[in-house]
Amino acid sequence: MFPASQPALFVPHGAPTFALRPGAAGAALARRAGRLGSPRAIVVVSPHWDTPVPTVGMAARPETLHDFHGFPAELYQIRYPATGCPEAAHEVGAALAAAGLQVEYDAGRGLDHGAWVPLRMMFPDADVPVVPLSVQSRGGPAHALRVGRALAPLRARGLLVLASGNVTHSLADYVAAVRGDGSTPAYVREFADWVWQRLAASDLDGLLAYRRSATGASRAHPTEEHLLPLFVALGAGGEDFVAERFHAGIDDYVLAMDAYSFTGPREPAA
Repeated sequence: MFPASQPALFVPHGAPTFALRPGAAGAALARRAGRLGSPRAIVVVSPHWDTPVPTVGMAARPETLHDFHGFPAELYQIRYPATGCPEAAHEVGAALAAAGLQVEYDAGRGLDHGAWVPLRMMFPDADVPVVPLSVQSRGGPAHALRVGRALAPLRARGLLVLASGNVTHSLADYVAAVRGDGSTPAYVREFADWVWQRLAASDLDGLLAYRRSATGASRAHPTEEHLLPLFVALGAGGEDFVAERFHAGIDDYVLAMDAYSFTGPREPAA
C-alpha cells in the first residue's frame, strides 16, 4: 500500500538569506507541509540544477551544496541531512522514459539552495527521502510541462513533487533597488497576479506563451530557469489540474514569493 496521494507544489526559494529570514513565505511553506501527511519521497526540482536532459539524483546521502558567494557566514554552516531513495529515483526515471524523454542518472548530485532551503522549512527533520531532478533551461515551458506530466502518476504512489523557483527573478532589478530607493517595480506584482489569473482560469495556452502574453514577462524573467519549475509542478497536477495559490508576497524588492498547489479535479485539496 502506498501513502495517500500527494499534490504537486511550486514554492519559492528566494535569495539564500531566505534560509535565515523565512518570514511570511517560510511560515506558509511550513503550514502547507503540515497538511501533507507523510510522503513516501520528495521529487525536488530546482532551477539551480540545469542539464541538457532530465537527470535524476541517486545519492544515498545528498550533500548540502552552498552554491552561492558573498553571503553571511552562518549560511555556510547550514546542513540539510537528507537521505536519498534509489527505489523512488528509479520510479522517476522510468516515468520519464515511459513518456519518451531521455533520462540520465547522477550518483553524486547534492542539494543546491533551490532544494534545501524550502525543504528545510517544510521538512525540518529531514525525515522524508529526497530525489533531485534537474531542469532543462533550453527546453522552455512546453518541455517542462511534459516533464511534469510524466511525473503526475507518481503522486498517487505517495511521491510529492516539489518544484522550487520564483514567479519573478531579476538580479539586475534587485541591484537597482538596493542602489536606488528600495522600491518594488510595478511589474513584480502585476506579473505574479497575471500568472495566478491564468492558473485560476486553467489557461494553459496563455501560460505557455507567457513571454508574448504577459506585460513585463521578459523583465520578470530575463532568463527562464526560475519559472520553468512552475510548469513542472503544473504538469504534475495533471491535464485537468486544479490550482490553489497558498501564499502571495514579495521579498527582497523584486522576488515574488507566490506558492501554488496543483491537484486533479477529484482529488481533495492538500
